[in-house]
Amino acid sequence: MAIYLDHAATTPLLPSALAAYVSALRVVGNPSSIHSQGQQAKRMLEESRETVAESLGADPVEVVFTSGGTESINLGIKGLYWQRQGGGAATSADGAGIPRRPRVLVPGGEHHATNDAVEWLAQYEGAVIEWLPVDSLGRLSPAVLEAALAAGGAADDVALVSFLWANNEVGTIQPVADLAAVAARYSVPVHVDAVSAYGYLPIDFHEIAVAALSVSAHKIGGPVGVGALLLARTAEVVPLIHGGGQQRGRSGTQDVAGAVAFAAAAKSAVSTMPSFVAELGGLRDRLVSGIHSAVPTAVLRGDPAPDGRLAGNAHFTFAGCEGDSLLFLLDVAGFSVSTGSACQAGVPEVSHVLTAMGVPEPEARGALRFTLGHGTTSAEVDALVAALPAAVARASKAGFADRAVV
Repeated sequence: MAIYLDHAATTPLLPSALAAYVSALRVVGNPSSIHSQGQQAKRMLEESRETVAESLGADPVEVVFTSGGTESINLGIKGLYWQRQGGGAATSADGAGIPRRPRVLVPGGEHHATNDAVEWLAQYEGAVIEWLPVDSLGRLSPAVLEAALAAGGAADDVALVSFLWANNEVGTIQPVADLAAVAARYSVPVHVDAVSAYGYLPIDFHEIAVAALSVSAHKIGGPVGVGALLLARTAEVVPLIHGGGQQRGRSGTQDVAGAVAFAAAAKSAVSTMPSFVAELGGLRDRLVSGIHSAVPTAVLRGDPAPDGRLAGNAHFTFAGCEGDSLLFLLDVAGFSVSTGSACQAGVPEVSHVLTAMGVPEPEARGALRFTLGHGTTSAEVDALVAALPAAVARASKAGFADRAVV
């Protein structure tokens, strides 16, 4: 049986979430219907909304259920962008198709859901993307954000700022409160991608006071296909999906069973977080120490400080190796890990996160991300450390998968 060390991609469904899911699937009724069965579904939905809200320091009315993190991010970014143009994608300052507030500030190394969303806005809506530099650990400095906002005078031309709470590849935690405070001084709305942070870091939506925040259930032991956008009471978004207006900024029949299972996972995440994170951090440190001993040339990427990165994340680069080669060799040996980078049409592609951090391409090509989670044991960590030297030796011998394209 394979040892699963790719929890950042998705983590196994918790027994409590599975039980809640199966039970809720038996309930018949559209929560928008006014008959008794519909109202029973409505009650279950709203109780779930309350639980998810409580897990994130938000009010129930601020929770907009979605199909997952990607939709939440797209709704947060595109919806805020359009709203900042005056309430619609076609609205402009002079009626000539020029956005009133074209600038969108995004750090390098964001998740593709963010990158692709803002690039779509640039291509089709006239947005001007400003990629903010991050440091060698993948962290955005509040001073860098301040300078970018100040460059616009009173920042009247900035539509929004969007950044990760914690990097999904290298695990670096951002100074969210400080960044949000900078944007607030310029009255610019902020969207936070907290998909990777949820369940691993305490999140208080009201305390950080941003406009929108995205999370996903399957990262905390809930089912795939349900997530949420937290939308502050003072914020509005132009919808991506129209037809019914069931939620603020989102139409469509709501997934009651998915929401119930999401709530079960959220309740577990909050109640077990202190012990879970402490145990996971110890396993991560054991893994990092073991890899440094077993493969001395391996380089830990992201913040090396234990409290500066996600508890379950250990991201390394292995010089002279192709990340995909290492992944396949470890897969054959019984370990499920990730390169943390995209691979299109079989051609290895260097991680844009590592590139944004200034990692040279030859080093970035040898990236592997190990992410621990519910059920990970010290025996599994030790087994990976024992198997890694042989995989690195074989991958080093194979070298890079260069291919000339003519």
